[in-house]
Amino acid sequence: MATDERNPDALLPLTPAVFHILLALADSEQHGYSIMQEIKQQSQGKLRIGPTTLYRSIKHMLADGLITESEERPDPREDDERRRYYRLTAFGQQVARAEAARLSATLSVVRTKSLFHGLSLDITNA
Repeated sequence: MATDERNPDALLPLTPAVFHILLALADSEQHGYSIMQEIKQQSQGKLRIGPTTLYRSIKHMLADGLITESEERPDPREDDERRRYYRLTAFGQQVARAEAARLSATLSVVRTKSLFHGLSLDITNA
């Protein structure tokens, strides 16, 4: 079965590490260290993924067809040849969108519960 024919919902829910790696790769391909830095920045320092978690997640994401290793390389004078660059696949994009929709639906339910009334749920201020 081709990867793009798979049901993205079958992989949900994603772990926070996997979802944040997908988010880090949403705009451009990156190498491992830059993915860790992007996650730290995106989460305002609240989520830090170490090398073990990152590369274990990447291994599974490669196997699941969410990401692929990029063949393109930056200018060798500006890069370390040991770095591996990763990018989202079309299926990875579908899974990221499905997870975002799942989280949005969950947040909609949270907003209806009295336990959370008065709590700012503006994610920019979280």
